[in-house]
Amino acid sequence: MKLPRDGSGRQLVAARVRSWGYREVNRVGSHIVLQTDAPTHHRLSVPDHSPLRIGTLNGILKAVAQAKGVSREDVVASL
Repeated sequence: MKLPRDGSGRQLVAARVRSWGYREVNRVGSHIVLQTDAPTHHRLSVPDHSPLRIGTLNGILKAVAQAKGVSREDVVASL
């Protein structure tokens, strides 16, 4: 599945919070820190850049998929 190339960090945060049970816990400089406790504790730092680099986006999506125990394609479909 092809990744969106024009998304910002803020849009990605909104999608993660809405779809995957993450909540914003902190902001450090230009990065937003998200956290979830289900099924396990997981923290994630998302750069608040526009647009996000494709490698950064791919890394974030892989981390969410691994933490939630789903495939990367399921995470991409929720964007």
